[in-house]
Amino acid sequence: MSGKKASGEAAWVDPDDAPELTAAFFDRAEVFHGDTFIRRGRGRPKSAAVKEQISVRLDPDVIANLREQGPGWQSRLNDLLRAALGLPKAGKRAA
Repeated sequence: MSGKKASGEAAWVDPDDAPELTAAFFDRAEVFHGDTFIRRGRGRPKSAAVKEQISVRLDPDVIANLREQGPGWQSRLNDLLRAALGLPKAGKRAA
């Protein structure tokens, strides 16, 4: 007959041993507004060459072809435009 095994004692943590709440603690904290997540830490570093968001109208077959090539189609479109305009590849701009 198998009996219930006695569980081990849970390690008790004294609430007075909690870490001190410093400014660094709050800088790393996740921020919520109700149930909505607002921010976590610093996030992705800003790029030296910030891209500009625009709206452009393209033929449906052009967009379909780019999207069929998989994720990153917008970056590939940017590379195609750079090549067509004779511009150097991103990150390799002439001084």
